[in-house]
Amino acid sequence: MTKLIAAVIVFCTLAAASVALSQSFNVRMGDTKGPVQPINFSHKIHAGINQIDCKYCHYGAANSVWANIPAVSTCMGCHKIVATDKPEIVKLTGYSDRGEQIPWVKVHYLPDHVKFNHKRHVRAGFACQECHGPVQEMDRVYQYSSLKMGWCVGCHRKNLNNPNYPATMDCLACHH
Repeated sequence: MTKLIAAVIVFCTLAAASVALSQSFNVRMGDTKGPVQPINFSHKIHAGINQIDCKYCHYGAANSVWANIPAVSTCMGCHKIVATDKPEIVKLTGYSDRGEQIPWVKVHYLPDHVKFNHKRHVRAGFACQECHGPVQEMDRVYQYSSLKMGWCVGCHRKNLNNPNYPATMDCLACHH
């Protein structure tokens, strides 16, 4: 009976490790180009040169678990009158006129068993750049940080004694 229990434990451990390892390959480190998007949107122009706050477009970041991808209507709030003759804005207007959302390609990857809460981090005073890198300098956004467990745990350890928002080392904070 003891050998059977030991075999089951070993099997379950190997199965869990295999899943975790396979999901870690989704992280595209070293790719500083980022995926090609349906509209050539430049964070360098919007967040950098024009200094539009991240939370203007990604308004969910401060109030929700998800930061949200902006709706076409958010973009059209400005682009009904700004740069309307530019080819990428013409494409944007086409999506708006057809009532379609832009099919953005995912950039940031976390394994399925990890839950990240943007609201908690934004309310704790973390700048978007601490995880997403210098987005305001990126023409095309790419995954700057690994977002792997060790990277996250390192940040949590540095912030355990934060007087206003102490980080937690409770596994269930991220794995639930």
